[in-house]
Amino acid sequence: MTIAILGPTFKELATNVDKNISDISYIFVGRSLGYVGGCLTGGVLFDHINPHLLIGISMLMTALGMFTIPWCTKAVLLTALMSLIGISMGFLDTGGNLLILLTWGRKVGPYMQALHFSFALGAFVAPILAKPLLGSLGKSINGSGNNLLTNTRNSSQSKVARLVDMLKTADPFTWTYLVIGSFVLLISVSFFIIYLKNGPSRNRPGNSSAEAQFTRYHNVILFLLSSFFFWYVGAEVAYGSYIFTYAKDFVHFDDNQAAGLNSLFWGTFATGRGIAIFLATCFHPGTLILLSLIGCTISSLLLALYNTNIIALWLGTGLYGISMAATFPSGVSWVKQYTHTTGKSAALFVFGAALGEMVVPALVGFLQGISAIKHYPILMLTALGTSAMTAILFPVMYKLASSPSSVQPVSDDRKALLGSGPDEDEISEELPEDWNDADFEVIEMSDVKNDIDGTPARNASTRTTDRFSPEHSVFPSLSSPVYLGGSPKKKLLQLEREKND
Repeated sequence: MTIAILGPTFKELATNVDKNISDISYIFVGRSLGYVGGCLTGGVLFDHINPHLLIGISMLMTALGMFTIPWCTKAVLLTALMSLIGISMGFLDTGGNLLILLTWGRKVGPYMQALHFSFALGAFVAPILAKPLLGSLGKSINGSGNNLLTNTRNSSQSKVARLVDMLKTADPFTWTYLVIGSFVLLISVSFFIIYLKNGPSRNRPGNSSAEAQFTRYHNVILFLLSSFFFWYVGAEVAYGSYIFTYAKDFVHFDDNQAAGLNSLFWGTFATGRGIAIFLATCFHPGTLILLSLIGCTISSLLLALYNTNIIALWLGTGLYGISMAATFPSGVSWVKQYTHTTGKSAALFVFGAALGEMVVPALVGFLQGISAIKHYPILMLTALGTSAMTAILFPVMYKLASSPSSVQPVSDDRKALLGSGPDEDEISEELPEDWNDADFEVIEMSDVKNDIDGTPARNASTRTTDRFSPEHSVFPSLSSPVYLGGSPKKKLLQLEREKND
């Protein structure tokens, strides 16, 4: 809501600072630069400071900025406030994704989808809150304020009179920022309560023994994921920003039809993220990414080939919006399956997304202004090109993440003892924590005894269970094959391999 409210109230902001709309477009640049700085700074801080405290501080900064913006009459101060909000939003994006990963771990799928669905929901609610909903509220406040101000005219210095006078002069534009700021302030207080209840030392990002696993290509995968989000988020913002203009200038829609096409894109986008919450409980993140990439490729190809066909434009826009919805949260959940995510790594892919949000829309706008190529469907070709880039990057990331050399190898002794069936997680769960060399020696001695007595060999788990039974308490002599065959672990590995053959 804080990010999306800037568009519907841009005209009022320009009026407040006595500027034209075109003269204060640099506030977007200030907010974007603050956002990038917040992402990078937050990535470092979240590795050392409690995430609840940092998110609470960032939300408090946002609330203060929202309370101050309606009364700002200087363009420089407005730009500074937008930069402050951008910094806090960068903190929130980095810390929010990281905190969700730390809280639910490998089961993060539906919770990550719900987090990003709330972004789309806020962007949908903000314009409604700015115009129709609070318009009637402002009128009612003005009417009641006149009556109450008349009753308190003789005591103009009273606090009630000053408060009523402030409410009387507040328009829907001001009320919008006050309502959103109050909501953000409430969430900030909630995070401070969680921080005080848990204590400063709890829930601090750290490397647990179960989670602190890095693949061999950890840095490469994070870099490719950042590039992946660069193209994806850039395409999302560019299409949502320019589809209205494209529909009017290129397909010759009227204002209502162009606005309807724009609403269709964001409506299907929000709907897709809502549906993805339930799909994430049934499908792996990689599967959702694959389905999203297929949908984006098909829809962007349809839009590029039939760029002036009305039916193709409506169908392609709806399919493109719903296909893009689950990509970002699924990507964040997907990388959690293969490597440990820290504050710095979360900041890296959020930085890639922020950079794409700035670069790709600016590039599309620049190309559309060139007279030699403006008759080409630049927006649709951009959608097709970014879909192709993401469709190439994800298989490469998946190949690196799932390659055998990138997985921490299990020792030969464990493989020989437990066989090749279970994966690494199952091995770590089934193997006792106090496993040591003596256990291997006991199992080896029981194998030798079984070979001498002619009794059938039992599996490893059965031998481990009764390794301290009386029948296994016989110690072989120095000439036993246990000592002639080298170390117990090596002989056990050789025996197991022979049995498997």
